[in-house]
Amino acid sequence: MITSIRLENFKNFADETLRVGPFTVIVGANASGKSNIRDAFRFLHGIGRGYTLAEIVGGKYGAGGQIEWAGIRGAVDEIIRFNQPSLLLQVGVEDFTYTIRVGRDEDRDGAFQVKEESLKHSADWIYSTQSTPGDLHFLPPDDRQLSLFTAEGASKSSKPNSVKVGTDRPGLTQIFGSKALSREHRSLVWQLRGIFSSMRFLDLVPSRMREPAFPGQIVLGDGGEHLPTVLQAICEDPERKETLVEWIRELTPMDVRDFEFPTDPSGRVHLVFLEAKGRKVSAYAASDGTLRFLAMLTVLLGPDSNGLYFFEEIDNGIHPARQWLLLELIEKQTAKRGIQVVTTTHSPDLLTVMNDETFQNTSVVCRLEDEDDAIIRPVSELPKAGELRNSHGLGRLLTGGWMEDALAFTEGYDEEVGN
Repeated sequence: MITSIRLENFKNFADETLRVGPFTVIVGANASGKSNIRDAFRFLHGIGRGYTLAEIVGGKYGAGGQIEWAGIRGAVDEIIRFNQPSLLLQVGVEDFTYTIRVGRDEDRDGAFQVKEESLKHSADWIYSTQSTPGDLHFLPPDDRQLSLFTAEGASKSSKPNSVKVGTDRPGLTQIFGSKALSREHRSLVWQLRGIFSSMRFLDLVPSRMREPAFPGQIVLGDGGEHLPTVLQAICEDPERKETLVEWIRELTPMDVRDFEFPTDPSGRVHLVFLEAKGRKVSAYAASDGTLRFLAMLTVLLGPDSNGLYFFEEIDNGIHPARQWLLLELIEKQTAKRGIQVVTTTHSPDLLTVMNDETFQNTSVVCRLEDEDDAIIRPVSELPKAGELRNSHGLGRLLTGGWMEDALAFTEGYDEEVGN
């Protein structure tokens, strides 16, 4: 499980750290930097998928020009914070600490390249890298001290030589088969890469969820594609089906009793809700909020749910009176199944009903007045946040602008003390 992510000179963050728990909520005004945090997670996901830095940032295209991976949002010059030579991402993953520094090679038309990289497990260094112009050398754990030398100096050492890797992609995806690593360390490298690659970024689009799906498509698309066949697969398990039906009845005004999956002449599968007294409602007639609920249920209750799921505005289209049920579902499933959910929100109702653990993992992103950089702070660490949460409710604190005011006061105070 990812426990933290540090962003140094990444987009509009000078040096900030997000605390990550089973269910992590991020609040903040528009254009404060919430989506930039999503981009940082996507950067890590691109590493896990084995892409080059150019592909992570600019996108990857497959056969026929079909897009396989959408690049990081923004212009090339906006990925690294303005006027800075490099960015750094440092991730805490249970006992792992993974660090990567990325800059640009002005001798190669400004191409992105790895400058430094390291992986630590508990107190054990698995590897580090050190760059020289045009080269990046992977340093085995027994030679940790070699990271203090240039690559040329390392190659002259009497100890095992460093292993040269390319600078165009993270070493994490290049060194799995290296004999310089023990079998145990190769397993740990593979484990971390698997954590990065198992992230999902869901931007659910109701029109895509209404569309029929071809049989056998049992993985929900990022926009909610293949919803009928994913649900059909879940409903093959009577226990999961009953849980799904119970939740959809609670979360929507529909009196759903069952689902049907008729096929059209092309063989594609459609979704139909079967309500009490035999009334049938097709996915085309269901509300956007109902479909979004249903898609999130398939993610959280599906047999293959794992890893980290990032939602932007998870409350979008969901009635305030039922948001507490969605929150309860997420809190229960993250605790039960070991998955993680990260979401941004503007909903005061969502904040009001969260449990204590989610409160501890709720952060506010803010740009102070006359500042370009954004800051990230745990809401629970703002002055008297716990007391005010109990007396006023976190939702009221959000709508009243208290979080931004508290940050402006505490950050300004810190600056005065520092002077």
